[in-house]
Amino acid sequence: MILPIVAYGAPVLKTKCKPIDADYPELDELIENMFETMYGANGLGLAAPQVGLPIRLFIVDTAPFADNNDDLSKEERKTFLNFKKVFINAEILEETGEEWDFNEGCLSIPDIREDVTRKPEMTIRYLDENFKEHTETYDGLIARVIQHEYDHIEGVLFTDKLSSFKKRLIKGKLNKISQGKIDTYYPMRFPTPSRKRR
Repeated sequence: MILPIVAYGAPVLKTKCKPIDADYPELDELIENMFETMYGANGLGLAAPQVGLPIRLFIVDTAPFADNNDDLSKEERKTFLNFKKVFINAEILEETGEEWDFNEGCLSIPDIREDVTRKPEMTIRYLDENFKEHTETYDGLIARVIQHEYDHIEGVLFTDKLSSFKKRLIKGKLNKISQGKIDTYYPMRFPTPSRKRR
């Protein structure tokens, strides 16, 4: 089932999320719905607060990036096509390397993309959908997608990482999103009443 994606301005997007355990109700169904929602919106990742739940859960599938990028090497394409994971109760243990910029967007903040600075390598500890623990290190674009989704469960949006100048430039657009004055091809839930909703 496709779930509405919570739009910028909703308090849940600024909430530090709580861990869950294996008894969390209908978790398998939630994960399945989140993947369906993410694919319906052409995303690479989706975090639980983006569907209104303040829990430490996010999903990633980088296959669409491989499908839409002709510049990848054969090895990179294979990596992106096969990277699909569920992250529960994740904790980033370390971020290393020389910071680099890359253009990011967010399904909760449609039609806004900006360069965001992140470290290129990270180590993360998490539980998978079977509550098996993993500690893994990633770099490059896969690390960035994970860092972006991890920020969501910490109550941080990519717009929070922008300079004061950039934030001022996009303030009007952000206000329109929070008021529902935007058209999207996927269902959204807006934090304030609006006459124009999709």
